[in-house]
This record gives sequence, structure tokens and C-alpha cells, in this order.
Amino acid sequence: MYDFPIPLRGAFAWGVRRERKTIVSSNPVISVVDEDASVRVATDNLLSAIGYIVHTFASAEEFLRSAHFNDTSCVIADVQMPRMSGVELQSLLLARGQRVPFIFITAFPDESVRARVRKSGAICLLTKPFDSHSLIKCLGTALQRHGGGTGE
Repeated sequence: MYDFPIPLRGAFAWGVRRERKTIVSSNPVISVVDEDASVRVATDNLLSAIGYIVHTFASAEEFLRSAHFNDTSCVIADVQMPRMSGVELQSLLLARGQRVPFIFITAFPDESVRARVRKSGAICLLTKPFDSHSLIKCLGTALQRHGGGTGE
């Protein structure tokens, strides 16, 4: 494992292994939180096609009000959203004792964003537009570290 960010075409991942195998073994639930409908649809299509159960939300508040809030295995959230950011959402969940892994996505990957996301304990920071392989690799790492049913 690595203790520093590793660039993966469009991604900065902490502790991502370089193997190429990700297998979905038990249909984890992935929640995608992004105000951009095209990102939600594309991510849903990709992850559903490889066997994940995916729920999408246009805001952090919508996610918090959802019936799927408690069964989420991993959250993929935009760093910058109106009202509540992805980092604020993660902080709120941590304050409530809910330790779900987070993968953050952003269109603005400056150093302050990277530092804030790293400090939050996120698994990865993906830069929009990100490639599907990077997302799948980050998701496999997140679920493996948190016992969510995938292996590399």
C-alpha cells in the first residue's frame, strides 16, 4: 500500500494497489451524490452494468433523507455542491458515527481541495471527467478496505 497520492489518469488515490482485477461478489449499494445529472446517469450506468446496486441523489440533503441512507456501502460525492458539500456530508456522517467510505469527484482539483479531501480520510479524489477504470479501481479499494464485498 502507498501512503501518498498516486496519480491514476484523472485520479489521485491513497493506497490504491496496481492490480487490474475488481470483482463484485455481493452487490454492494453505491450512492452517487452530484448536482450534475449527466455525472449521476453515467456513473449509475457504469456501476449498474458491473453488478452494483446504485442510487443517485442531486444533493447531500436528498441523500440524507433517502430510504437508502443506511444501506450504503460507499458514497461517491462531488466535492463542491450547493448548500452542503461532499466533504461536509462526510463530516456529518462521521459525527453521527457512520463510517462509510467516500470517493470524491471534482472539476476543480487544486491543492487545497486535495488537502481537504485527504484530511477527511477519503479513498480517492477523481478529477472530472474521470475514466471508468479509475472509478472502478477506487471503488474496489474502498469496498475492500471497509469489508464491502469486493476483492482485488
